[in-house]
Amino acid sequence: MTGVVSELPVRPTHIADLWYAHNELLVMLGGASAITMTVERESMSPWMYRLAPALRAATQLPATTPTAETLLAGHVDLVFATPSLSGVDSYRKTGIPTVGVEFHDTAGLLRCLDLTATILGTDHAQEVTRDYRTYLEETEKTLATRLADIPEASRPRVLHILSVSPMKVDGAGTMIDEWIRLAGGRNAAEEIKGSKRPISLEQIAAWNPDIIILGGMSGDAEPKTDGPVWKELKAVKNGKVYRNPVGAFPWDRYGTEFALQIQWAATVIHPELFHDTDMVEITRAFYRRFFSYDLTQDEARRILATQPPA
Repeated sequence: MTGVVSELPVRPTHIADLWYAHNELLVMLGGASAITMTVERESMSPWMYRLAPALRAATQLPATTPTAETLLAGHVDLVFATPSLSGVDSYRKTGIPTVGVEFHDTAGLLRCLDLTATILGTDHAQEVTRDYRTYLEETEKTLATRLADIPEASRPRVLHILSVSPMKVDGAGTMIDEWIRLAGGRNAAEEIKGSKRPISLEQIAAWNPDIIILGGMSGDAEPKTDGPVWKELKAVKNGKVYRNPVGAFPWDRYGTEFALQIQWAATVIHPELFHDTDMVEITRAFYRRFFSYDLTQDEARRILATQPPA
């Protein structure tokens, strides 16, 4: 998270958010109605739009790098974008206030929340940010206490598959690696650095993970299950292949639902230690507390089952 900015407006009202993950942060902080341009789509993130119907009024940008002229025509008074986005310099040169945002771990996530809340300039955004920090810290402490007696070498080896076709996994130095460890596992792909790394089935077979977690948007695994390589994997033979929940944003990626992800992952990796964890009620309480949305039990179950709103 860089926080590199141009001169900013006080309480922006016409925001263009060009980083998918950051849209969720704005929604959680009460800024959905200020998003007037976005790269998000209801077809991609239906739960985000269910939680924040105001997003339907935003212009859907056709690409992640709109021209400065497009943003000016939309009367944008603030842009959020990753620093590497090719259009950032041109936005600043034309006088559009632009904030560079990105994060790769929970420390960066919290800094990004702090920055975003400050820019929104509302008491609500500041209060939600403080509350979220407390919730995340308490959740991590609870998990650490329950997992304290399990030696590192005895923890299950977990492989997170982002995409099935092409096959891509997440290695060390990622939030995925972080939640695997916080939930009591070891990243089977720890020898690889970074996210979205292409990999072969043969390499997965060499790792032979105890547990496989398929990203919520990873695609259908069935084409890969026809051959002997997949079927002989320890995780497959033992029925330890799981599909990751998707809420406002995929829980397993880069967003505030990380706090739910570590709890869900703990129930998958160590069901014997977390048998009393009711993820339906935890999920409902989280969205009520941080998104001001009352999920029904059925809606919570659909999120946990990687299903869109009914």
